[in-house]
Amino acid sequence: MSDGEISKPAPGRVSFPGQVYYSALFDSAEDVSVTAKATILIAKLPGLWTSAYLTMGARETNVCVIRHGTFHYIYDAYALIEASGKIPYDPIQESRLVAAFGVSKPQLSVRDDFRLKKWVGGTEAFFGKAWDKGHFIAHSIGGAVDKCELNVFVQSRKLNRGWTMEGKLFRRMEKYCAQNPGTFCFSRPIYTDGSARPALLEFGLLKSDGAPWVEVFDNRS
Repeated sequence: MSDGEISKPAPGRVSFPGQVYYSALFDSAEDVSVTAKATILIAKLPGLWTSAYLTMGARETNVCVIRHGTFHYIYDAYALIEASGKIPYDPIQESRLVAAFGVSKPQLSVRDDFRLKKWVGGTEAFFGKAWDKGHFIAHSIGGAVDKCELNVFVQSRKLNRGWTMEGKLFRRMEKYCAQNPGTFCFSRPIYTDGSARPALLEFGLLKSDGAPWVEVFDNRS
């Protein structure tokens, strides 16, 4: 497929549910400017991500796209289907993010942590000491919580705070986006059950020289 694949494994790589292989898509945009590459990715990736998301589990979906600032959030508003009475309530199935993408834009305002603190309740009381309330898109690059709670998820504390080598790499990618405003980047959760807590987190960006940088992080305890 010239616009990316979601099923063909790459040699030497560990596969996971809903995996997207980006090489064909990036290769197809090899000889164009960084801005043009970002435009191609913005046009192609949402469809690929949504198709990949549908392979992660058999359930009804209600996928929509919400814009906040310089980012778009593809969201499965599953709870609205339950509320409509079309399907029975299932405590295991939750509304959740499919992917978030956009261009980095460092914010001058302070973090809206007052909303983060009120989300669900006390972090350790609800989730335990191994977890944080993380951002799919960090505040430092244009993410928010206020009026955008779908940007919040239960994140491994070690990953979120950069306490491990994997966590340091994750923070380094976020820092790159913050230091290079206008960087195209995305965050995509990988689910292995019906909850909104991802097992893996895929974060990617397009460097200033046009090179792609995509990493997959373990979000399990």
